[in-house]
Amino acid sequence: MTVLAAVIALVGSLFFALGAALQQFEAAGSAKPGLLALLRKPRWLLGGASILTGGGLHIVALGLGPLTIVQPMGVASLLFALPITATLHGRKPSPKELAAAGVVAGGLVGLVLLVPDSEGPTYLSPNGVLTLLGVAGVAAVLLWAASRVASPAGRAALLATSSGVLYGATATLMRVLLDGTWNWWYVLALPVPLLLALVMLQRAYAVGHFGVSFASLQIADPLTAVAFGALLLGEPVPTGVLPVAAALLTAAGTVALARTSPLESRNNPPTHSPL
Repeated sequence: MTVLAAVIALVGSLFFALGAALQQFEAAGSAKPGLLALLRKPRWLLGGASILTGGGLHIVALGLGPLTIVQPMGVASLLFALPITATLHGRKPSPKELAAAGVVAGGLVGLVLLVPDSEGPTYLSPNGVLTLLGVAGVAAVLLWAASRVASPAGRAALLATSSGVLYGATATLMRVLLDGTWNWWYVLALPVPLLLALVMLQRAYAVGHFGVSFASLQIADPLTAVAFGALLLGEPVPTGVLPVAAALLTAAGTVALARTSPLESRNNPPTHSPL
């Protein structure tokens, strides 16, 4: 069953990567990458369906195998997404680009495996939910504001990080809904960070540096969820030298991606802008 779980999780990562690549291709080619405009594009919708399929397969894999096997398979979506996106844009990914993505993936696997398992049901008070949404919202706005004065690669990273923070808040609230005590209005609050995260991510994709934006999303989402789990749910966090080393590895890989990932927006002339 463990092998089957790993295979299903790997296939799920492929679907997630394909969906992200399709959505980035449409967002990068849209003069107005707003959510309403993108919803009218069949290829963007197909990407959304692919992402949902990948997420569903990941849930199935978690039901069949241990977290320590399934979660690292999810990181493979970064390595799948780069060649798919490059093909859509009519190029081949460079060895340096793939190597940088490998460094990010290695660091992420380390971080995922080092996060301690949580025990017991989760509980978040109404004030805690407001704190969760408020902190995530402020962080997302600050990252969005900083992106407006950043280089193209920096803008892609900051917007995707903003999206990752909002997705991390969404994941935390979803865990409370599935595993804890909650009020009915928690359900009404759930779409707020989710929709904002989707909007921020499409803006990041529209910039054109897909490798940077996708890597930043992959890093920010789980780290934000871990941080909120520790601060609001009292869950344990990884300690010691190894988590720091894994975090530095992901950061170094992301910077390398910013320097090697080309500008793939069809609305702008191709340029190389370091982070």
